[in-house]
Amino acid sequence: MSSKVVVLKTTPAAILDDYERLLHLSELEGFISKEKDSLIKLNLSWTKYFPSCSSQPWQLEGVVRTLLRMGYQKECLFPVENKTVVTHPVKGARNNLWTPVLEKYELPFYPLTDVEWITYDFKQKLLKMNQVFPEGFVIPEMFVGKNVIHLPTVKTHGHSVTTGAIKNAFGGLLKEVRHYAHKYIHEILVDLMIMQKELHPGIFCVMDGTVCGDGAGPRTMNPRIGNILLASGDSVAIDSVAAKIMGFDPMSIPYIRMCHERELGTGDPQEIEIIGDDISAVNLHFKTRKSLVIWGDQMLRVGFLKFLERILLRSPLVIWAPFASNVYHDWMWYPTVGRRRIKAFEKTDWGELWLKYKRG
Repeated sequence: MSSKVVVLKTTPAAILDDYERLLHLSELEGFISKEKDSLIKLNLSWTKYFPSCSSQPWQLEGVVRTLLRMGYQKECLFPVENKTVVTHPVKGARNNLWTPVLEKYELPFYPLTDVEWITYDFKQKLLKMNQVFPEGFVIPEMFVGKNVIHLPTVKTHGHSVTTGAIKNAFGGLLKEVRHYAHKYIHEILVDLMIMQKELHPGIFCVMDGTVCGDGAGPRTMNPRIGNILLASGDSVAIDSVAAKIMGFDPMSIPYIRMCHERELGTGDPQEIEIIGDDISAVNLHFKTRKSLVIWGDQMLRVGFLKFLERILLRSPLVIWAPFASNVYHDWMWYPTVGRRRIKAFEKTDWGELWLKYKRG
């Protein structure tokens, strides 16, 4: 079962029913027990709404509605998301329209800023986590022993080439200083898979590709209509299939290849069974690009400016970095390029659905 990925083509008119069909075809109940609590790990890449950047409201509704119809109890479902130095979970939940969806189904939202974080003694050896955080690191106590259902989107990422189910744990298991891990991002993503397999009795992934992100992900992207949904109990396999749909060779992406080699999941497309619609001819021809902020970050961590890394990124002077990121993303790019792309998106069928959610 771990090497199966369900892929369905969808439309705005059928989206909620297609999510229900997706979860039934993917045999969700074989991965996520109704007897245990389950985290619903949302994906917030920007406090503001931008198409394909964060979990879509119909993605959240499709999953929650189906879970409740399948007999999962409200009291056992915990929608969560964390902050970064440049995002705010509560404002992000409101701007991305998660809040009205959760209110509709009477589910609370759990910002991970408000929960207890603990030191956890992992039994398996981690590749880089202890090197990145030599003073130690903490995880949310509520993650221990709970299932997790990840809700990523199909998009590129300037640090990791693509981002999806595996990297969605990056925003849950690490605090806001997780940007330290960008230096060894692929090894850290492998570590996250190792950690999750110790922490969670069940792991499941539901990826939205209705609107995909091409280019300088995870924020300053070009939204591309994809009309697809993916689900799997194998985080590595679903990321591999999503990468192939975007036009990449999955095994050339280090974190997918390393996870496959360590048998943390199936990354080789030839070993993954696709269930649902035929996507063999789908190639979106995406290309990962680096935003100005990610380019600067990489120059300081692994490039010609790395001699400045400690003083600029790991000292009290680091406050310049989130300030610069906010200036670029929120004050320069979003009001100009971003708004034009949002306006163009709103004229599509998925944009019309977004506006319906926005109007309530």
